[in-house]
This record gives sequence, structure tokens and C-alpha cells, in this order.
Amino acid sequence: RPPPRLTKHTSSSKSHLATKMKYTAAALLASGASAFTTSGNALPAATRPQAAAQAPTMAVAGGINGFGRIGRLVARIMAKSDAIDLKLVNSGAANEYMAYQFKYDSIHGRYPGTIEPTADGLMIDGVLTPTTHTRDPSEIPFGAMGAEYICESTGAFLTADKVAPHIAAGAKKIIFSAPAKDDSPTVVMGVNEETYDPSMVAVSCASCTTNGLAPMVKAINDKFGIEEGLMTTVHAMTATQKVVDASSNKDWRGGRCASGNIIPSSTGAAKAVAKVIPDVKGKLTGMAFRVPTADVSVVDLTVKLNTATSYDDICAEVSRLADGPMTGILGYCDEPLVSTDFETEPTSSVFDAGAGIMLSPKFVKCVAWYDNEWGYSNRVVDLMCHMAAVDAKVAV
Repeated sequence: RPPPRLTKHTSSSKSHLATKMKYTAAALLASGASAFTTSGNALPAATRPQAAAQAPTMAVAGGINGFGRIGRLVARIMAKSDAIDLKLVNSGAANEYMAYQFKYDSIHGRYPGTIEPTADGLMIDGVLTPTTHTRDPSEIPFGAMGAEYICESTGAFLTADKVAPHIAAGAKKIIFSAPAKDDSPTVVMGVNEETYDPSMVAVSCASCTTNGLAPMVKAINDKFGIEEGLMTTVHAMTATQKVVDASSNKDWRGGRCASGNIIPSSTGAAKAVAKVIPDVKGKLTGMAFRVPTADVSVVDLTVKLNTATSYDDICAEVSRLADGPMTGILGYCDEPLVSTDFETEPTSSVFDAGAGIMLSPKFVKCVAWYDNEWGYSNRVVDLMCHMAAVDAKVAV
């Protein structure tokens, strides 16, 4: 049996995964903060790739609007990255509470550095990050604070029209940490980042599930072709769900107790893949089961292929991509792992070789894990860095 492609490491008494990373200067720009992350809570500077020295010395000027699950993790990633500076965070919370939320995390552990609230913002690892506290984006001083590339993670401003005040306030580009609610372009890193154009102002990073699904779809479709398929994501609980049975006129089942039920739900993730892989338009759809776990989700992609193959050949192709052109985006695992083993895993989608099955040479079920919080947050920062690199006319 070959050695496992992903090996377990221990950090803060939890097992995590470390994915082999290969970086060039171009990949660093395209991969932004994930170049400086590992699969534990330590985020040691020693893991930073040598290629960083070849990257432009000017860091991307980043900002965050909204300090929820994704906003806080994006802030953690940015604070440990040399590729991007955190110039401003806007949140409705007081600085003292923001510091508490930033320092402690039930899933990803205590922040591996120092954090103190001040009158002007958050002192993170000895560097002041200014904060503001307004619900009106036109009042956020993006321009005055030099914040150009903004992670919009409130969930309230997901159209080009709604982020026009952000631009008027001095922001240069907006990155939605959710699917757009208009026709704003969608970019999934490692899948269609080449479609980004400097003329784009508001760009969606899609959803966590689209980022967990699209790399596997790309790998399989590029090599074997997908005739049609169904996707199911077994998804961890999120803040939109209810702690106890409550009311939800939009989704009656979604109003039930999240921690006590497996809840069937809708998801647009499979159809959204067609936005970044046009070749599968009309060929994929899917649904979700919300399950009582705090983090990490797993996607089941069951497809009919155009080209007959074997499951071993599919595994070999994913392994090749994981070690090559899709390193850091698509991972490969041949260990018998479970969901908690993938907590704080930065890779977008980790193919589980032991979980998939094949019925016939053209009909196969493939399985991939994704940390719907940490993996996705890394891609948001990567997208910010990629957009800045393209805007600066740096070849990526």
C-alpha cells in the first residue's frame, strides 16, 4: 500500500492534515494567503515558501466588512500573510468583543499570536488594524485607510448596486464571500481564475460548497468528460440554522433544531459550478443534508462519464493533479479519515480515494472533503491577491 498522500499532524490535541504545497512566484500571487498557512493552528512563518522572495514587495491593501465566521477567519489568514495587509475591519461589534471573537474559536482554536483591543482598533501581533462600526457602507473610510480590496462578508451586500457605496467610499474592488445575487462574475480559484479581468469591480468567490465541488468536477470532466451527474453535500451546521425548533416560513425543515436533526435542504452549488465550468451547464444539479457537526463538509459527486475508465485511473488522475497543477486546490487522501481530521484544512477539496465507488466503467461516485470555513476563507484571500496581481499587470 503506498504511503498516505495526506499525513496527520497533532496541534492543540486535535489531528489535522498537512497538504504538500509547491509554489512558484506566480503560484504565490495566485494563492495569496494560503501560501502562509498550514493545517494546524500554528501557522508558523517557517513554512513560508522560498518563492515568496520573488513576489512583489508591495502587499495587497485589504479590508473586511463583516466580522462573522468567514470575516474573522479571513482576518486571521490576512494577519499571518506577507502577501496582503489588513488595513481596516468594519463591524457592528465593539473592539473588546471583536478581540475576544478573534482570539478564541471553538473549531480552529486560539489565535496563534497576540490580540488586544485599543480605542482605535485591534492590535494584532503588535500591528494596529483600525476598526469602524457603521451599518452604512458609504460611511466606511476605505479610501482614508488605504483599503482597496474588500472582503464583503456581511451577507447583506451581494450585488453590484449594493456595493456601489463601498466603491464611492474609496474601495477599489469588492470580493463577495458568498454567491452573488445578481450577474456579478464568479471566480473559483484553481478552476477559472483566468477569467478575471481588471474591468470587473465586484466578484463573487462562490459558496464554500462550490469551492469544494468544482475542483473535483474539473479534474474528472477534463480527463473523462461528464455526461450528467448528481451532487449531494453532507454539510455541517451554519449560523443560518436554528439552535432549537423555531420558525422559518421560507424553509420549514430549515426551522428545525440544527443539532438534533439531519435536515434535507436545497443548494445551488452544483448548478453554480456551470458558472465556472461552462462545459457542465445543464449536466449537474444537487441537494444538501445539513448534519449536526460544527465544521467540515463532504461532497458526493455521482456522475455518468463520457469515457469509460476504471476507479484506479480516476484516483491516479486526481493524484497527479494534486501533486501538480492543482496543488493546494485539489488534495488526495488514501487514509480512512473522518470529518474532524479535516478541520482547519486549507485545501479547497480533498478527494477521498477510499470512499468512492464505481458501478460500471462509465458510472462512478466520487467523494471529497472540505473545511467549509477555513478552506473557503483561504480561497477568499487568494482571490483578493489574484485580483490585485492581475490589476497590477503581474503575470499569474
